[in-house]
Amino acid sequence: MPPGRCVSLRPDKRAVRIGIGGPVGSGKTALVAALCRALATELRLAVVTNDIYTTEDADFLRRAGVLPDDRIRAVETGCCPHTAIRDDISANLDAVEELEERLGALDLILVESGGDNLTATFSKGLVDHQIFVVDVAGGDKVPRKGGPGVTTADLLVINKTDLAPLVGADLGVMARDAQARRGDLPTVFLSLVGEPGAAPVADWVRDRVAEPASTPRHHEPTPAHTHGP
Repeated sequence: MPPGRCVSLRPDKRAVRIGIGGPVGSGKTALVAALCRALATELRLAVVTNDIYTTEDADFLRRAGVLPDDRIRAVETGCCPHTAIRDDISANLDAVEELEERLGALDLILVESGGDNLTATFSKGLVDHQIFVVDVAGGDKVPRKGGPGVTTADLLVINKTDLAPLVGADLGVMARDAQARRGDLPTVFLSLVGEPGAAPVADWVRDRVAEPASTPRHHEPTPAHTHGP
């Protein structure tokens, strides 16, 4: 398909919103960039990034040229990242709605959280599905530490598998512990060095976009504000 030509998978339906969260340095922004490269010619796509005091992640995406500048919107949260994606989502909702108003009908909006801990989850009033990204550099103990990010995300991505031999992480242990914590929820092992297109994650996103439109969102009760795992 020629660059810039998109055939909508969701005619006359609202955009699917997918939240991407995880600890600092786990590779969230690199994953967003890979997904944009893989999907931008197929879907009407936009991105909202979150940083506490800067627009660093949005600037990275713009420098990488993965989307036109007007399809990337930065939110400076000024607070703990999970506050802006779960506790008070107004700034992110404003960013999403501004993109939809300015760009017209969209198929997919990716909302990237700032780097946070294993308790970080997205409000269902903000996104339809959640991806949680961890990396092997933290050691193979990370999946068994659990936390809502690991245990409840619709997709868990264990990233930077190319580093496993360098840090002594056992991918088999991580797979076993992820399944024990997550049950039937899917887990993907990924190296953007070996798989720059993030094909298994892109395929999962395509499937979510192809699903029938969901029912209207309702804001769920706000959980307690937490910092520890």
